[in-house]
Amino acid sequence: MKPIFEVCCGSVEDVENAIKGGADRVELNYGLSIGGITPSLTSLKMCLSKQIQVAVMVRPRAAGFCYNKTEKEVMFAEAKEFLEAGVHGVVFGFLNSDFTIDKENTKKMVDLIHSYQKEAIFHRGFDVVEDSDQAMQTLIDCGVDRVLTSGCKANAFDGIATLKHLQETYGEQIEILAGCGVNPNNAKTILEQTGVKQLHSSCKTYAVDPTSENHGVSYNYIADGKHEVVDLEIVKKMRTIMNEVNI
Repeated sequence: MKPIFEVCCGSVEDVENAIKGGADRVELNYGLSIGGITPSLTSLKMCLSKQIQVAVMVRPRAAGFCYNKTEKEVMFAEAKEFLEAGVHGVVFGFLNSDFTIDKENTKKMVDLIHSYQKEAIFHRGFDVVEDSDQAMQTLIDCGVDRVLTSGCKANAFDGIATLKHLQETYGEQIEILAGCGVNPNNAKTILEQTGVKQLHSSCKTYAVDPTSENHGVSYNYIADGKHEVVDLEIVKKMRTIMNEVNI
């Protein structure tokens, strides 16, 4: 069995490149530079027409994951719209201010997603929890299907030891999706040393918009008009590497 390859996409065009490169699944979100926020319903519908498994991010803003009442209402409303549209999974995360899982809202979101027979995925908000074992057990208790994690480190390569522990300890109860900083240079090592069965990668390169700055007015958020896009060739390399690993 080959490991599952998920590509993080910020646009419909990104999804098209992920498909061409051989991805098994995509995660659609906007604002990759801030960790991903909720995309538009129109973009999602266009991606769903591409005949690939699509998980969609529900995240109302940048920064952390301790949300107020209004933000939560928006998240649940958006998740319902996406589920009605036929998305395959919803990616979300709720934390308390003490870096524990917000169990009440996590369970509420899982129940909503499961009422449509779709997948509930907890995102990398998991990576800032105070106690990863306690948090993982809470997610399992809530019925979460999958968790995206770098092993509570800045990237998945640095988190190999924790990813291995999570996979060995909880992998039969919840899917462990390793992500953040995963690329053709480290994908095989991460798979072989952790035992995880799924990888998440942005396969990122940069496109340039020449109208990002003029007359001292700048809309740059990286530099030189650059913005992140999925690189078809990197997707292909990742697919080739992952095909060499049996799990």
